[in-house]
Amino acid sequence: MHAIGIDIGGTKIAGALVSESGEILRALKRPTPAGDPVAIVENVVELVQELRDGVAVIAAGVAAAGFVDATQSIVYYAPNINWRGEPFRDALMQLLPGLDITIDNDANAAGWAEYRFGAGRGATDMTLLTIGTGVGGAVIVDGNLLRGGFGAAGEIGHLRVVPGGLPCGCGQRGCIEQYGSGRSLLRYANEIADAGGIGLNLAAARESAGQLDGTIIAALIEDRDPGALAALRELGSWLGQASASIGAVLDPQLFVFGGGVAAAGELLLEPIREAFLAHLPARGFHPEPTFAVAELVNDAGVVGAADLARLHAERR
Repeated sequence: MHAIGIDIGGTKIAGALVSESGEILRALKRPTPAGDPVAIVENVVELVQELRDGVAVIAAGVAAAGFVDATQSIVYYAPNINWRGEPFRDALMQLLPGLDITIDNDANAAGWAEYRFGAGRGATDMTLLTIGTGVGGAVIVDGNLLRGGFGAAGEIGHLRVVPGGLPCGCGQRGCIEQYGSGRSLLRYANEIADAGGIGLNLAAARESAGQLDGTIIAALIEDRDPGALAALRELGSWLGQASASIGAVLDPQLFVFGGGVAAAGELLLEPIREAFLAHLPARGFHPEPTFAVAELVNDAGVVGAADLARLHAERR
């Protein structure tokens, strides 16, 4: 039976009709009316109605960046779309009667998609880190998505790695999000450019473009520019250190890295792996996990949201 997955981002809402095998059969997108909860509900309802037209659908899952309660009903904190205590599931069910609906965190949805249909196939315990503007995460334990007692488990971006470190949007200091995100990569690249030396190409690129951005750095990484690679290694070393702390608690067989920065592949995984081993407790006696890049890329959110909604409906 097919299910629908909706992924609400800060700039766009993506929707897809997804088969039981994780295949996308139909796909649609709309701009996100951020800050307008009523308009977001209306857009999601329209997408669901268009996607299920003429097709038997068992459920719809909606993923958004934010904290979702344990009942998968209320988004109680979503900074990118300005939600606070939003009863999103009830609002959708009033307009889509008879359809089973669940709400989930977007990183949870992406992690589940990778576990079921992507890089995590065959694992029982997996941790996903998504490297974007911030750092998201999802944890699979013994084949189950870890939600926690209040529904907010897996917020890996707010694992603190530097006591008293850089201020984070969550209100704390020293979170890995401030050291292992795409924004952090830009900061490292600018610092290397300012220092000169191996950052000469970065400095020249910044002078030409006016400001370094992710596209410029990605191109320099692809060209194996020493300054860009040094920035990437700095990013990877922080992610590896955080992964070692995660490993000490969760002991996953597999770490999967997604987001735009993960397109660097082994160039990112190598410093992650090195830093992980350098900080691994009881190294030499503890089995070492595998490190991989996410496979589903931009489709992970809608695929995971649909599959989680299908499983929820089947268990009812």
